[in-house]
Amino acid sequence: MSKTRPSDASVEQRRREILDYVIEHGEARIDDLTAHFGVSLMTMHRDLDDLADRRLLRKLRGRVEAYPAFTMENAARFRGTVNLAVKEALADAAIRQVEPGQTVFVDDSTTLFPLVRRLAEVEGLTVITNSLHAARLLGPKVDVVLAGGRFHHEFDSCIGPDVLALLERIHADVGFASVSAVAVGRLYHPDQDYAELKKAALRTSNRNVLVVDHSKFGRTATFAHGVVGDYDLLITDESTPTEEIEAALNASTAVELVEYVEEGQPYDS
Repeated sequence: MSKTRPSDASVEQRRREILDYVIEHGEARIDDLTAHFGVSLMTMHRDLDDLADRRLLRKLRGRVEAYPAFTMENAARFRGTVNLAVKEALADAAIRQVEPGQTVFVDDSTTLFPLVRRLAEVEGLTVITNSLHAARLLGPKVDVVLAGGRFHHEFDSCIGPDVLALLERIHADVGFASVSAVAVGRLYHPDQDYAELKKAALRTSNRNVLVVDHSKFGRTATFAHGVVGDYDLLITDESTPTEEIEAALNASTAVELVEYVEEGQPYDS
């Protein structure tokens, strides 16, 4: 009897499991992966070639390895200086989602700090955040609810069960989050506590907005924490890969693309 050809969905599920295995272990021999997943060597090479082409892992001679967790991404003082022009453009789009008098949630992502500065100028807002830096940026005109818990020095923010408990009993009209990495619609963070916080924050707001610049796409980190389809709106820039835009639209998430100008570069006439 001839074997039934596996469905595209089952192939994709296996590839995700392979990716999760490599991320968990850091690297793996291709022969070991073949035995672990019970497929032929040819099938495994096909799966790994697909994952490597999508920049989800690195295929080497006889083995594969995960891309390193974002060591530099973990330092807030570094992340805050990256892609400033596009972050300002994203903030210009995001602030249009906010109305005077609303309650707004923002997480500790440095991508959102330009938005936070704009929130400080909106009348009558209450802003919930776990970020000490965001709280300082908001100033005295905004009613700030600081989600306190275990302080994480690198991120200048709070995490842990106390933060999660507050998010369970508080409500926002609109919530904003960013992520460390997005790959084919899946969201990742290098720290498990922050991955859990981002999942919990989704339940806090009536409407959730994901704000991500193009540099975060096509990358992974250690902990998956959801999909783009968990959000009502994705705000990103026009340099984001087409397949990532399509993944969001296929998940019924609205997408807003923004233009931006790199420092020192004029718009094309």
